[in-house]
Amino acid sequence: MKKVFVILLAFISLQTYGQGKIAYLENNRFDVNDSRFDFPQKDFNIIGFGAYHGSAKTEQAEIALLKSLTDSGTVKYYLPETDFSIAHYFNQYLKTGDTLLIKDLVIHYGVRVPQEQSVETYEKWKTFKLLNDSLSTEDKLTVVGIDLMVTYKYTAKHLLEILDGKHYERESVQKIVTMVQLDTTDFSPYYDSYSKDVLKQFVKDYSQNPTTFNNSISDIFAFEHILTNLKRTFDADDFSTKREEIIYENYVHLGISLGFDLKPQFLRFGFFHLEKQREGNNASFFTRLIENQIYPRDKVITVIGYLTESRVLWDLVYDEAGNYESFTTEGGFGIGDYDKEYFLGIDKLKQTKISESTLFRLNMKNTPYSDGIPELMEIVMENDKSNSEKVKGKSTTEFLDYAVLISNSAANTPIQEMN
Repeated sequence: MKKVFVILLAFISLQTYGQGKIAYLENNRFDVNDSRFDFPQKDFNIIGFGAYHGSAKTEQAEIALLKSLTDSGTVKYYLPETDFSIAHYFNQYLKTGDTLLIKDLVIHYGVRVPQEQSVETYEKWKTFKLLNDSLSTEDKLTVVGIDLMVTYKYTAKHLLEILDGKHYERESVQKIVTMVQLDTTDFSPYYDSYSKDVLKQFVKDYSQNPTTFNNSISDIFAFEHILTNLKRTFDADDFSTKREEIIYENYVHLGISLGFDLKPQFLRFGFFHLEKQREGNNASFFTRLIENQIYPRDKVITVIGYLTESRVLWDLVYDEAGNYESFTTEGGFGIGDYDKEYFLGIDKLKQTKISESTLFRLNMKNTPYSDGIPELMEIVMENDKSNSEKVKGKSTTEFLDYAVLISNSAANTPIQEMN
């Protein structure tokens, strides 16, 4: 009888605590789609938004967040999940509106995350440009890339832009010129591609003859930053295993020059990079910022998007010759709300949503989401190993500050489907 009583008491306690979270969410929710939407926090150094890749309304939610934070003049830099040189050309697009450029940038940017190699990402950048155009000169956003190199194409173009034209006669530079002009080269940094060999020859030429180049480099800071990142791709067979380290080091290095400590940034990266607490021994970019005391924990804000009743772009289908044919989508695995794979606690968001994009603030004082239960972080899985041991005993608010529940979203459409 005593055992039955203990079980019943535990069940009642869980139900009561669950209802406490429901009431809390009802009092701390916002309609992201409302034209009056105002993000509730403005005092931070960096804010990150991330979600499972490949769903259309994620891009719309990001624009709504950006609009609120730019209307208030809060954020000054935009950091997408890309490298320094691709970001440089995103800035060119914002100035020129060149749609051919932005389409090609989305294709190359999407090499890292193929699900964002999409029509929706392309349209997001067009909307981003309109938003930026509406801002005063002093409030316009600048795009900055801190990620490891995605492809060498825009790195090579950027180097040529920085170098004075008279150096094009040097063999190492001429090879880059030819490679860029042909635009048929394999620009991958992930193995010993032709483009990697060309850039290795250039870096070697520069290191052996620096004085020959230095007087004609228009931006020595950018030039040296590019070379540092190029060398990272040369030095290791699998430099991608050091991705979080590279992201962190690039951020700190660029932050000194760009004044990140005084100019807040909006970061759009995948889910893991924005976690403010370690999963096991894995330290994300945001965790590194906090652990290395770059910023206090409360000045680092994480917003995570969750999907329900939605689909994501899953696979691109190619023929044997490597030509694009079609694509597939997924509405079960891959969205985090499926009977065989779901986020612990997502049901509470679903019960309290007020629109198809509802923002929940989880970090208020006395929040029930600091209870040592990793809701919205633990992934419950039927057939595969979950992350439960890595997050056991840790609270939701150790990892994130806000959740956005995105409902009824269509999957992204590959940009290859554009005419």
